[in-house]
Amino acid sequence: MTTQAIEFRKRIPHVSVPAHPVWPSLTAHEKDALKQRIKDLLKARNAVLVAHYYVDGDLQELAEETGGCVADSLEMARYGTTTDAETLVVCGVRFMGETAKILNPEKRVLMPDLGATCSLDEGCPADLFSEFCDQHPERTVVVYANTSAEVKARADWMVTSGIALPIVRHLHENGEKILWAPDRHLGHYVQQQTGADILLWEGSCVVHEEFKGFALERLKRLHPDAAILVHPESPEDVLRQADVVGSTTALIKAVAQMPNEEFIVATDDGIFWKMHQMAPGKKLISAPTAGAGATCESCAHCPWMAMNALQNLERVLIECDNRIEVAEPVRRDAVKSIQRMLDFAAEHGISGALPRS
Repeated sequence: MTTQAIEFRKRIPHVSVPAHPVWPSLTAHEKDALKQRIKDLLKARNAVLVAHYYVDGDLQELAEETGGCVADSLEMARYGTTTDAETLVVCGVRFMGETAKILNPEKRVLMPDLGATCSLDEGCPADLFSEFCDQHPERTVVVYANTSAEVKARADWMVTSGIALPIVRHLHENGEKILWAPDRHLGHYVQQQTGADILLWEGSCVVHEEFKGFALERLKRLHPDAAILVHPESPEDVLRQADVVGSTTALIKAVAQMPNEEFIVATDDGIFWKMHQMAPGKKLISAPTAGAGATCESCAHCPWMAMNALQNLERVLIECDNRIEVAEPVRRDAVKSIQRMLDFAAEHGISGALPRS
């Protein structure tokens, strides 16, 4: 790490992690009635649900039942541009809502809770990041999707975990040096896989940061036939043990396609809903966070993703508040880095979508 990078690391703000929200329990009848009211509201508002694999399974199920989108961040970014709906309701975290608005400025974009942010986003403030970029003008700026609209506006490229490797490999083959932000684990993995010259920002995800290699080794001994699936935001000692390293979509496909009956999964356990749907007979085990009896800030579920629920989804469809807005000068610059990724994906046939079930 350079001296400049060390100094910037000292200035990165501490991210305050919220407690997981506790939602009132619903009987089966109450849940069915609530879901029907939401379906009626979606139709009345000419709205569609865009849900990430990490949100509650009830929301993913509802999005599928109403013709919406359940996907990783690559497909979420693309989806809004393909629907005629006037309103996009994004069940995920704030950067996903901002990306939808950047690509669809004419549409109304709502979120159940505008406070649903991301530790990577919060750990990469736009002013500090812009200063860092200014000190390295010779580098191509590549930012992960988990960043604010302002950070994307400063970037040359936006990438998701599902497309980071081919894009950075392409840039490396063209002789470009990379400035990468914000996830250092994903950035280090991309650096190892491509051989690119990458200067890393020092961010991390509070969920994936908690997975522990030593505890994973112990768990693997208890389940020797289990395949280990790891998201590349995880630490290196976890990645080294993986049978598959990949985006959320790649990990879901692995569960469906691999012959193993058991899987140890090192990513947010919200993904289990889709994995069970794609491979209902297989056993899924959460990767350990810190060994027996330990505590962690997030364990295997993002507290910000957990801010999305049926109850506040209904409320936002009634009130039509919690609107995502992006200032036009910022949007105009940010759309360039996102569209560059989407154009690359289209040119190279890269998708973040699963087959329709």
